[in-house]
Amino acid sequence: MKAIGFKTSLPISAEESFIEFETAVPRPSGRDILVKINAISVNPVDYKVRQNSAKDTILESPKVIGWDATGTVEAVGEAVTFFKPGDAVYYAGDLTRSGSNAEYQLIDERIVGLKPSTLSNAEAAAMPLTALTAWESLYDRIRISEQKDKGKSILIIGGAGGVGSIAIQLAKKISGLKVITTASRTETKEWCLDMGADLVVDHKNLIEELHVGGYQEVDFILDFVDLNGYWDAIVELIKPQGHIVSITGSATPIALNKLKNKSVTFSWELMYTRSMYQTDDMEEQHHILNKLAELFDNGTLKTTLNTTLKGFTAENLKEAHRLLESGKTIGKVVIEY
Repeated sequence: MKAIGFKTSLPISAEESFIEFETAVPRPSGRDILVKINAISVNPVDYKVRQNSAKDTILESPKVIGWDATGTVEAVGEAVTFFKPGDAVYYAGDLTRSGSNAEYQLIDERIVGLKPSTLSNAEAAAMPLTALTAWESLYDRIRISEQKDKGKSILIIGGAGGVGSIAIQLAKKISGLKVITTASRTETKEWCLDMGADLVVDHKNLIEELHVGGYQEVDFILDFVDLNGYWDAIVELIKPQGHIVSITGSATPIALNKLKNKSVTFSWELMYTRSMYQTDDMEEQHHILNKLAELFDNGTLKTTLNTTLKGFTAENLKEAHRLLESGKTIGKVVIEY
C-alpha cells in the first residue's frame, strides 16, 4: 500500500517534509479492524506532531501521522464485535499508533463509529476529532445538561476553527445555551453565525465587546486558541461557580489561584486520553461517534468541511499542512482519495 510520512521534522516548504513510500498492508487481530481509507482531514495536531516528533534526527523508517479518517472495513480481528467487513466507518485515531496518512490503517474498534450515511466521505472525514473534542468538553468535562443548563451562556474562544465550529452547534442545538464566540474577520464572523452563534465578538477587544453585547460574565468558557493569551480575560469573564475547559495546553504555569474566590472549576480536555491510556471507558468514543452520526443524519448538526483537496499525494498533504499552519483556515480541510 502507499503511505505518506516523514523521516525528520522539516518546514512544510521543504521537498521531503512529506515523502510517499510503499509498505505492507497490516493484518488485524484482537479488537483491531483494518480500514481501507477514502478520505482524511488535517488538524493542528498533525502539523504540531510533524514539527516536533523527529527534530534533529533522521528516523530509520518514515513516521506516518494523521488521525481523522473515513473508510470501509476490510477485515476484523478475532475479538471484534462492533463491525464487519463492508461497514462504512469514521474515526479520529490514536496518537500512539501509526496514522491515517495511508491507504489502509489498523484501528481499535472501540474508538470507531459508523459513518453518517447522509454525509459524503469528505464531509464525514472532517468531523471525528473535532466533534469528539467538543462533545467531551461539553458533556464529559463540564457535564452540561439541557435540563439544568438551558439558557445559560457559553463563550467559545476560537469559533471559526474546526473544534469551535462544531462546539457552537452542539452548545446551541443540543444544549440550548446562549453561544458567544470570538472571531475578527468578516468571513469568520459570518461562519460562526452560520454555525448558530448568538453573538460574535472580536477577540482583540474581548471584555468590552462582551459587555456591549449584554454579558458581564458567562457561565462556561471553552478555550480552543491560546490559554495564556486570554487567561486574564477568562478569569474576569467567568461567573462564580462557572466552568472553564481548555484544549490548548500551556508552556508556562497558569495562575489557577485567580479562580479561587469564584470557586471556578478548570478542566483540560484531550480527545486522545481514552485511547492513550486504554481507559475503562475507552469505548465511549465509539458510542459518541454513533450518537453524532445520528445527529448529522437527522439534520441537527452539519459538517464543518470547508476545503477539499482531491488525491492522496504528498503535495496535497503539504498543502493541507500549509493551510493549517497559516492559522487562517475556516472549518476543516479534507483530502479525498
